[in-house]
Amino acid sequence: MLCSMTGFARVEDTCEQGTLCWEVRSVNHRYLDINFRLPEEVRRLEARLRSHLQDQLARGKVDCVFRYRMAEVQAAALELNRPLLDSLVQQICRVNEKLSVSTPVTATDILAWPGMIQAVEDDRENFHAACFSLFEQAVGQLVGMRGAEGRRIEKILQDKCTEVRSIVRDVRARHPQALASIREKLQQRIEELLESVDQVRFEQELVYLAQKMDIMEELDRLDSHLDEMTSIFACQEAVGRRLDFLMQEFHREANTLAAKSADVETTQAAVDLKVLIEQMREQVQNIE
Repeated sequence: MLCSMTGFARVEDTCEQGTLCWEVRSVNHRYLDINFRLPEEVRRLEARLRSHLQDQLARGKVDCVFRYRMAEVQAAALELNRPLLDSLVQQICRVNEKLSVSTPVTATDILAWPGMIQAVEDDRENFHAACFSLFEQAVGQLVGMRGAEGRRIEKILQDKCTEVRSIVRDVRARHPQALASIREKLQQRIEELLESVDQVRFEQELVYLAQKMDIMEELDRLDSHLDEMTSIFACQEAVGRRLDFLMQEFHREANTLAAKSADVETTQAAVDLKVLIEQMREQVQNIE
């Protein structure tokens, strides 16, 4: 089952700690790139949050934003970070002394300093637990949305594969007739130019030309790549890189088919294949 790298989730909950909100969004990226925007009060949770996300996702650029509004009952349980306060006041005095000025600093300025106001230890642990639980819900929503988008892309790719297989089948069926037509045209042209034709030499040149125009190997490889696509659809792990490599192989065979083409129908088929493969490649860029 394919999974997209694009998704968004937003969850909000009101509990005794206040109103908590997580927004998690992901877009395409070659690797897994995780970025958090967290208030100081939950900064210590980042490693745990990151680890949980790494367990759920393999690729994508993921931005996680946490916001909260503390309940009044929780605000009453706040305490001052006295060691930080003492250190901050000392540094302010040193700066004023160094500059030989007295910079006005209000109590509001000090209280707004990150980490200056803390919840009491028991409340902090409850707050962190609620924060992490809500994050799990947000990640679950994100994974679900990425999975739904992946299923939509998988359906598109399956339809494109069906079209590619149909073209390959038609080219394979028409190839003997194309070779016979080329042989007939060459025979007529040579007879127009020469009174007598060395039939043995003619057949040798025809064999050489047929070998140069032999496209069976390319058609076999295209069929093999299509079979590989089918097996990838059944995989449960991240397959984006495998699909990206496979698209390169599809392009290689389509280009070779076009180069070897000796009739208009095969040339048009090669062009159609290139268009379909490019459409598939664009979809594959979204796959985890």
